[in-house]
Amino acid sequence: MNQKNNLKSLFIYASVIVSFCVVALFYFKPVLKGYKIFQSDIAQFIGMSKELKDYREQNGKEAFWTDAAFGGMPSYQLSTYYPNDYIKKIDTVIRFLPRPADYLFLYFLGFFVLLTVLKFDWKLALLGSLAFGFSTYFIIILGVGHNAKAHAIGYIPLVFSGVILLFQKRYFLGFLLTALATSLEIHTSHPQMTYYMLFMLFFVGVFYTIEHLKKNEFRALVKPVSIIVLAMTIGLLTNAQSLLATKEYASHSTRSKSELTLTPQGTPKEVTSGLSRDYITQYSYGILETFNLLIPRLVGGANSEDLGTDSHTYKFLAPRIGMNQAKQFSKNVPTYWGSQPIVAAPAYIGVVFVFLFFVGCFLVEGWLKKGLIAAVVFSVLLSWGKNFGFLTDLFIDYIPLYNKFRAVSSIQVIAEICVPLLGMLALKDLLSNEVSRADKVLSLKKGTIIVGSVLVFFTFLGGVFFSFSGLNDAYYDQQITGFLGALKADRKAILFEDGFRSIVLVVFTIVVLWRLIYNKIKKQYAILVLGLVLLFDTLSVAKRYVNDDDFLLASKVDKPFFLSKADQQILKDKGHYRVANFSKNFMNDGATSYYHNSIGGYHAAKPRRYQELVDYHLSKNNMEVLNMLNTKYFITASESDVLEAQLNSGANGNAWFVNRIVPAVSADEEILALTGFDSKNDIVVNTKEFAVASTEKDSTARVALTSYSPNVLVYAYESEKPQLVVFSEMYYQPGWNAYVDGKLTPHFRANYVLRAMNVESGKHEIVFKFEPEVIQQGSMLSLLGYGLLMVMSISIYWVERQKKLENV
Repeated sequence: MNQKNNLKSLFIYASVIVSFCVVALFYFKPVLKGYKIFQSDIAQFIGMSKELKDYREQNGKEAFWTDAAFGGMPSYQLSTYYPNDYIKKIDTVIRFLPRPADYLFLYFLGFFVLLTVLKFDWKLALLGSLAFGFSTYFIIILGVGHNAKAHAIGYIPLVFSGVILLFQKRYFLGFLLTALATSLEIHTSHPQMTYYMLFMLFFVGVFYTIEHLKKNEFRALVKPVSIIVLAMTIGLLTNAQSLLATKEYASHSTRSKSELTLTPQGTPKEVTSGLSRDYITQYSYGILETFNLLIPRLVGGANSEDLGTDSHTYKFLAPRIGMNQAKQFSKNVPTYWGSQPIVAAPAYIGVVFVFLFFVGCFLVEGWLKKGLIAAVVFSVLLSWGKNFGFLTDLFIDYIPLYNKFRAVSSIQVIAEICVPLLGMLALKDLLSNEVSRADKVLSLKKGTIIVGSVLVFFTFLGGVFFSFSGLNDAYYDQQITGFLGALKADRKAILFEDGFRSIVLVVFTIVVLWRLIYNKIKKQYAILVLGLVLLFDTLSVAKRYVNDDDFLLASKVDKPFFLSKADQQILKDKGHYRVANFSKNFMNDGATSYYHNSIGGYHAAKPRRYQELVDYHLSKNNMEVLNMLNTKYFITASESDVLEAQLNSGANGNAWFVNRIVPAVSADEEILALTGFDSKNDIVVNTKEFAVASTEKDSTARVALTSYSPNVLVYAYESEKPQLVVFSEMYYQPGWNAYVDGKLTPHFRANYVLRAMNVESGKHEIVFKFEPEVIQQGSMLSLLGYGLLMVMSISIYWVERQKKLENV
C-alpha cells in the first residue's frame, strides 16, 4: 500500500511540475517560436559583458576584469564563472526552461514546495502557487530585466520551506533543503533580496521562539536553530568565491564610504558608510500608493499606460493633433501620479489575496501568522522611505548593511510573499472541518469590513478627495493647453475601473466562501472556483504590463545595439583606447561598451573613485582628465540626431612620462588637484599613502603597449634615465600586480584613479597582471562547504534513521 501511495504522490507531483512548465511557457509562448523578451537592463548587461564573454569564448577561462566600462573594473558583479561552482549546475537543472519562463516556473515551484511543507492539499497548493507567481511585481521585473532579483525572489520560498521543516522537527529534509536553497539563494547574486529574506525569517523566528519560551521549551529550540545556522553557513561557504569577491569590490564601489569630505560644489559632504540618504530613498513608496496592493491603478498604474481610443486623452487630442498621432499617444499615456520617479507597473499583490490575508489575521492561529503579519507591517513601513523618515533614518544610521541598498520600495517583496502565504493559510482553514463555523463567519465578516471599507472609499470617493496631479503634469499642460484636464479625467476613470473590479472580485469570493461555510457548495468545487479567481485576479493585471508585444526576434535581443557609422569609423582604429559617448548619459550607458572601451557604463555599484572623478571633473568636461583616461574618440549627436565620431588628438595614450609631482595628503586634495593640472607632465600622488621618487624626463625615452587583454597588459619600455610612468588604467590594488622583467615591482595610485610606477633606466618589459587572490581563497572555502554539506547530510540522516529504528 505504501509503495502504491508513493507512486501516486510521485505522479501527482510530476503532474504539478509539468503544469507549471506548461503555464510558464504558455504565458511566454513567443519563446516557443524562437523569440526572446526584450529586457532593457539585460540589453545593458549584454553591452557591459561583451568583452568578458569574448575573452571566455576565445581562451576558455575567466578574465575577472573588464576594460570596457568605467575605464576598467572587476567582473565579479558583471559576468563571472567561478571554478568549483556546483551550485550553478544545480540551478541550471532547476531553471531548464527558456528565459524568462524559467523564472516564472521558479516562482511557482518555490511557493508550491512551501505550501506542501505546510501540509496543503496539492490542488489548493497548485492553484495558489500559480496565482502567487503572477503577482504584478514579480512579472514586471522580468519585463525590464531585473533577472537577478527575480532569481533571488524565486528561491526565498524554498529557504523558508527548509526552515519550516526544521521547526517541524523534520531534520534531515529540513537541513538538506535549507542548505541547498540558501546556497541557491546566495548564488543569485542579489544581496538586497537575500537581505530582505533574512528580515522575514527573523520575524517568523522571533514568534516561533516566543511560542516555545511560553511553554518552557527552550531546549526544543536549540536543535532546529543550530541546524538552521549550520545549513545557512554551508550556503555561505558554497558561495565563498562570489561573496569574498563581492565583499572585496564593495569596499571600492559606490556602496562604500567615501574618503572625500567636500562635494563638487565645495560644501561639506554627507558622511555615510554607504549610499547617500537621498539616493537610498529616491524610490520611496507613497503612503497612498500602498493601496496599489489591492487596487492596481489607484495612483495611475505605470508611467506609460495604453488607454486606447475610448480614453479622454484620445478624444481631447484627436481634433487637435490628428487621429493617428492621438492614437499613438494614447498607447503611452503618463497616467502615474505618485511620487516615485519611474514606475513600470503597480506592485499589485491581488485583492483576493489581500482580502484573505485580513481574514487570516483573525482566523489563523499560531506563531507563523504572527510572524507573517509583523513582517508585512515592517516591509510596508520601510517601503515608505522618506515618507516615513523616522524609521528609515533609524535603519540607515544603525542597522548593518541597510545603507548599502537603494530603492527602499523593493522591501515590499516581503509583503509580496507573506500576504499570499497568510491568505492561503486562511483559505486552508476556511476549507478545514476542524475550524468552527462561528470562527469562520466572524473572521470573514471582519475581513469584509476592513477590505470592503477601503475599496468603497477609494472607488467611490477617490475622485473627490484626490488631486490626480503628477510630478511632470506642468510640462504636459504647457505643450497643449487643457490637456491636463483630459489626463486627470483618465486617471479618475482608471481608478474607478480598477476599484470596481476589485470590489466585484471580493464580493464573488465572499459569496463562494459563505456558501462553502454553510455547505452550499462542495469543497472540491470551492477550491477550483477560488483558485481560478485568485489566478484570474493576478494574471489579468500582470498581462497588462508584460505580454507577447515585449518579445522580439532572438537576433535582435542577443545583439541589441545598432552599429552606427560613428562606431564603424572608430573601429577602424585597432589600437587600445577609450571612447566617450556624449550623445547620451554615459554613466548609465552599457551600449557603448558593446563595441568600445567606454569611459561610461551601466551598473548599480560603480567604482567609487571613478564615480567621484565623474562628479568632480568629467561632468564638467575637464579635458585633461579625459586625456589621461586615453579618451581618443568622442561620439556626439548632430542636430538631426546622427551620431558622429570626433578624434581627440590630445589623448595621452596608454602610458607616458611625467616629471612634476603634485603632492597631496588627502582624497580631497587629490581630486581637487586635477583642476587645472597638466596631465602630460604633472602627476598627483597622495604622498601620505605612497612613496614616489622624482625623476628627470628623458626626451628619447619611450613606453608603448605591445599586448592587450583585459587581465594582462604588456609594455615595452626604454630609457637612459629612471622614469616616472603613468598608465591610463584604473588602479585596483586587490588583484593587479606589476612585473618588470618578470620581477614583482611596486606600483601606486596616481591622478586619483590611475596606475603609476617608478622604472629604472634601460630596456624593460613591464607587465600588469590581474591575479585576484580572493578567487583561490574562495574556491577552497567552497569545496569545504560542499564537503560539510555531504558529511552533515549523511550524519543527520543516520541519526534520524537510528531514532526511527529504536522507536519501532
